[in-house]
Amino acid sequence: MRRLGSTRRTVRPIRTARRRTGRRALAGAVCAAALAALTTVPAQAHQPGHSPHWELKDTGAPDARFRGLAAVSRHTAWLAGSEGTVLRTTDGGDTWRDVSPPGAGDLEFRDVEAFDARRAVVLAIGEGEASRVYRTADGGATWTESFRNTDARAFYDCLTFFDSRHGLAMSDPVDGKFRILSTRDGGRSWKVLPDRGMPAAQDGEAGFAASGQCLVSSGPRDVWLATGGAAHARVLHSADRGLTWTAADAPIPAGDPARGVFALAFRDRAHGLAVGGDYRPDQSSPRAGARTADAGRTWRPADRPPPAYRSGVAWLPHSRTAALAVGPTGTDLTTDGGRTWRTVDTGSYDTVDCTPDLGCWAAGEQGRAARLEW
Repeated sequence: MRRLGSTRRTVRPIRTARRRTGRRALAGAVCAAALAALTTVPAQAHQPGHSPHWELKDTGAPDARFRGLAAVSRHTAWLAGSEGTVLRTTDGGDTWRDVSPPGAGDLEFRDVEAFDARRAVVLAIGEGEASRVYRTADGGATWTESFRNTDARAFYDCLTFFDSRHGLAMSDPVDGKFRILSTRDGGRSWKVLPDRGMPAAQDGEAGFAASGQCLVSSGPRDVWLATGGAAHARVLHSADRGLTWTAADAPIPAGDPARGVFALAFRDRAHGLAVGGDYRPDQSSPRAGARTADAGRTWRPADRPPPAYRSGVAWLPHSRTAALAVGPTGTDLTTDGGRTWRTVDTGSYDTVDCTPDLGCWAAGEQGRAARLEW
């Protein structure tokens, strides 16, 4: 919208499997203890030295706004933002390397998907040729432009990957339908998918390039697309990697170009969260959260939603019920699968992402990046 692992079966020794099971159990126990602390300590106490909290990391880029975030681990994360800026850390945020693609200073990067510390794909948004995709396989030392939009009617917002080879990007409607771009080679090449299986868009309907989470996937084939701007906010779902889609209304207010669903997160193919609202700071967002337990066929409003507009959301690792939502006015926590939310931090963030090793990261305006310290 205008501005704003491949699964492979292998036979492993029983000793290795037990070791990994033990690590998962330990991580789950740590997460459970941290969640207990989050729910019992007052919001104002979430500062260094008090239970889990966001610890700001100096990115050295105070003028950049990072709406694109890819968390690889507690140690490695990628940021993508304004003025063509791409940063990478491999030491937990102690230092950040500027790995921006050469000549990209006029571009707005709004999404980044990373497979590890060396391989990443970034999306620049905008009308016509401003929408581009770049790919690196050497940690950002060199980049290849793998897609440049040549259709003046298209405006790409978000991208997602099912595994290290298969991914999609989405554009606002062209000829009355959302446009889907597909790659089968890790972002080296892209093609527009046929739109025969895409429902018609509503008048004024579009996606929000606010956090890189308007298009998300779970598992090898399922993908969801979030919309706003029209009479109804909707979530579209595809179970075949973007060939055919179904649409469901979401109970988040729309009816204005500034309102709708801004971000989605699915912990499996059935259970998902949606957050959004109205991104204008002088407008309220009374119903900014929703949840689904049937792959997005139906959505239920949160009983106690986030208190304001939220642009990013992520499930906490090793938890079936806990997630974080972020926005310009704070961070909210749910421990009951999105039924109720409470504010646990008042810092400004646009996007959030978590990894299985308890590596939760957030990023936003004025070069802000933070890691959740457990």
